Amino acid sequence: MTDNVVPLFKDPTTGTYTLPGDTPDTPAAATPNPVRPLWVWKRPARGLRAAVTSERSRTAARLVARHGLYVLGGTRITAKRAWDGRTGSRYERMIRAAEAAGNFEEAKEWEDRLTRFRAARHHRRMDLLKAPQDAVKSVAYGTGLTIGGLLLLGIVLAIANKDASWILAPINAVIEAIAAIVHVATTVWGPAVTIGPWLALLALWGVGRHQQTAPQWALPAQQRDDSGAPITPSIVVTALRDLGIAPMRKAIKEMGDAGAAMLGPIRIAGCGVEVDVTLPSGVSTAEVQGRRRKLAENLGRHEHEVFITLPAAARTVRLWIADSGALDEPIGPSPLVTDETMTANYRTGKAPWGQDLRGDAATLSLYQRHLLITGLSNQGKTAALRALALWLALDRTVELRIADLKGVGDWAMFDGLATTLIQGPTDDHVIQATEMVEGMVTEMERRIQMPPGTVFDPLVGIVDEAQVAFMCPAVGDDKRPYGGSKATSRYFMAVRKIHNQGRAVDVILEEGTQDPTDQNLPKLVREGAHTRISLALGTESQARMALGDKAVDGGAAPHLLRQGLDKGTVVVASDGITIPAGQASITVRTHYIDTDTAAVVADRAKALRNGVITTAHTVADADENDPLADILTVLGTETRVLTQDVLKRLATLNGKAYGRWSFIDLKRVLDGTGAEPYKSEGRMVIGRDRLARVLANRPDSGSASAAE
Repeated sequence: MTDNVVPLFKDPTTGTYTLPGDTPDTPAAATPNPVRPLWVWKRPARGLRAAVTSERSRTAARLVARHGLYVLGGTRITAKRAWDGRTGSRYERMIRAAEAAGNFEEAKEWEDRLTRFRAARHHRRMDLLKAPQDAVKSVAYGTGLTIGGLLLLGIVLAIANKDASWILAPINAVIEAIAAIVHVATTVWGPAVTIGPWLALLALWGVGRHQQTAPQWALPAQQRDDSGAPITPSIVVTALRDLGIAPMRKAIKEMGDAGAAMLGPIRIAGCGVEVDVTLPSGVSTAEVQGRRRKLAENLGRHEHEVFITLPAAARTVRLWIADSGALDEPIGPSPLVTDETMTANYRTGKAPWGQDLRGDAATLSLYQRHLLITGLSNQGKTAALRALALWLALDRTVELRIADLKGVGDWAMFDGLATTLIQGPTDDHVIQATEMVEGMVTEMERRIQMPPGTVFDPLVGIVDEAQVAFMCPAVGDDKRPYGGSKATSRYFMAVRKIHNQGRAVDVILEEGTQDPTDQNLPKLVREGAHTRISLALGTESQARMALGDKAVDGGAAPHLLRQGLDKGTVVVASDGITIPAGQASITVRTHYIDTDTAAVVADRAKALRNGVITTAHTVADADENDPLADILTVLGTETRVLTQDVLKRLATLNGKAYGRWSFIDLKRVLDGTGAEPYKSEGRMVIGRDRLARVLANRPDSGSASAAE
């Protein structure tokens, strides 16, 4: 056998085996596997990418994810409900929520409910231990009674039919019925076992779909427009859930009532609704305030139609949601226009100024409160400030001194009503306005030096466009600038003095200014105002300058008002207006009184004051004055005027010359002229006709014109 074995020889160079005598061929070079071109791989990759990223694929992926997550979410919710029903976890959760809200009475009530639930559960479990024994007895008794009844029925049937076979007929009928039921159950059992899990799955899917347990990216795009839809609890909870705050979304999902416990009652409030929302643990009020625009969009409203404020309750936000488009409707005329018999009382009354967002009348007290109103240009600042001045004018005891540093006639109707009226934007007008405010300081200091308990008539100064005064570059002869925000500024220091002491003697200053900054509205001036009002502004920093940090942190947002569209809408921080408890400001839509209508109201105020007051349009210089002519000027058209009123009017006309005058000074000037003060109805007065004759007969006075 070994002879048949053929040896093989291995070629060391190629590693191949050959037979003896064979001449190995030269091995061909090994051909490597061919490399495919790059374009061969790119084509299927592009096709796969296009298939994966196509809209149909994304829609299909969202569809699968959505419905799959509906099932998972429904399972979780059903399991949680079952767990809540079998255990006391729901009661414990409500106890924790009540304790977190500080409502300990409600927490005690839930604790009592939990105790009753546990006692009832204990009784049920004890009953289950006796259930088998009771069941055996029940089955035995039931079987015996049933068989006995059937036999009794069979005997009756046998007697009736005279056939003994009828005795067992009822029992046979029951046996056949049981057999039929078993047959039907056997037939239906198979399909039921097959279909049952799918029905359970469908039920879980329905629960998940109703609760929207799928993430936002998997939900279908909303095709319908919900803008303007009525506000319901489910809409509010859904809007809060989709606000992008993870702890809130998680807490709402875990709540057995789907978040309804967070909401207080939804109340009708003016042209909208109001609801208080108690936030879950881990969610701050600042987070909700910072998402005002998204919350408004979730509610189907514009940003300006949703207001977020902070009531007194902890961890609570108050939402006011306007009816769609309601804030673009006018609020109606002012009572100053519609009620021609209206009068004012500076001390006890409040100016009818507008409506709050709830639709209630908004009235503002001006008693001993310095006022500041700011806003961008052409937003209704002058009209809002002028409406307050018109109401003050209806109180005949109030003296008005007005400086309009815009000078386009917005305050012209106060000519003959205010004792001083300066109108114009130039440096000369600023100088006159400064001297007017300094005259108020002189009057304030005179009043302060009067005996304690002296009652003074209100003196209200109004400076509109006050930023012109603060930014004025004019410098006086004493080298002191009129404008600026330093202690050398005459206007700034006069305003500060009135802010410091004026209210104690009813010397009040009201200012209006544009676009508040540190340059045109110094910090000390804006913080000296008791009533701070703002119309639409450009930035939050300006809002803080206008209203203060406390008001803005509490929800005041004049910088979110729409420029041009929310004219006349103001945000007010003051104790002179009714503000809901726990809030630092209130939003008011003011009544608009146009210039012509304002002139009509001003005429009514002039009629209440027994004639037209002679208005000084400039502040006279102390060195150029004629006491007799000035006295005749302040008498105006009245037949006689009380001497104390003459002194006040002289101080208004020329504070430098007459600010410190007393009755003795007045009597000294008039003694021997024939126009001396005399008594009328027990009070000292000065007669206009007497003084006019004195001036007319004065040879060197040229005073005939003065007597006109």
